Amino acid sequence: MSKSIPWWALWRLPLLALVLVASLGAAQFALAQADPDREAATAVPAVDADAWRQIKSGETGPNYRDSRFDSNYNLINASGETWRQIRDRWVSPFGVIAVVGMIVVIALFYLVFGRKKLDEPRTGRKLPRWSLMVRSLHWTVATLFILLALTGLNLAFGKAIFRPVFGDGAWAAMMSGTKLIHNYLGPLFGILLVILLVRLLADNIPRKHDLNWFAKGGGLIGKGHPDAGFANAGEKVWYWLLATAGIAVIISGLVMDFPNYGQGRDTMQWANIIHAVGAFGLTAVALGHIYIGTLGTEGSFEAMATGYVDETWAKEHHNLWYEQVKDQAIPGEQLEAASRSSTGDEPEPRSG
Repeated sequence: MSKSIPWWALWRLPLLALVLVASLGAAQFALAQADPDREAATAVPAVDADAWRQIKSGETGPNYRDSRFDSNYNLINASGETWRQIRDRWVSPFGVIAVVGMIVVIALFYLVFGRKKLDEPRTGRKLPRWSLMVRSLHWTVATLFILLALTGLNLAFGKAIFRPVFGDGAWAAMMSGTKLIHNYLGPLFGILLVILLVRLLADNIPRKHDLNWFAKGGGLIGKGHPDAGFANAGEKVWYWLLATAGIAVIISGLVMDFPNYGQGRDTMQWANIIHAVGAFGLTAVALGHIYIGTLGTEGSFEAMATGYVDETWAKEHHNLWYEQVKDQAIPGEQLEAASRSSTGDEPEPRSG
């Protein structure tokens, strides 16, 4: 004879059913996480041509309304698709062309022209050019710029380059760190860049002789060096690129860094486009700036490394400035003795 189940044990049946349903749901969630396409398929129905026509016409329905309060956006919206097309078809290729193209140009330039050496022997007498404050500010901004450029390139192209090589786990950790560095160092870079731009403004006002500098290609065309003040025309172009495109990159970055101040989805998308285009362009030009200031021109790196330049370098590259400060020249032996001394007698470089 069969034995009946006690009434007090019946509660186990609904509990067993609940556990079964929960396990099935967890399995579906795990499959969705492992397969992005499956995740998208379980989140929204298939988006076919009819669905896109409905979305573009402005019609809404239960499948296309955003869940945010008082939102006029569709969960699947045409503006997001437009942004994606601009990013994938124009912005990303521009970034590759700008950065890789500049590397190729620099390499060819070096192979054809080599390093720009001084025409005359060094005198051994030094002119103060950059103060410790300006050099510290410059190297801090430069370091932040390099970190932001590398992390920005990783955000743009890391998925295509590093994910297939290292796998999803390592790539995800790399991207998490990349986003953290980029988002937190960006505002600091913006503040310090503005301070540096204000400090160097007086030396970068365009002058009439700058046109002749461009006409002679910075000294590559014709004989002799074109006239230049404290900053030559090429340096002024870099300054004003930072003061315009650089500020645009900073502002657009802040718009994306702080999305809780009323900016809509369209604003965020345009900020992303402006930020990427400006950053790619500045990164490409910065490569040229780094080359000229290090390997490309003899004596240039010494200026920002020590604060002083040789008289010969000043006379050849910034002759108008040299005429103004040539009476400040200091024998190199005196500077070396001051640097070895513990009394702190080394004269502080002064710019301008």
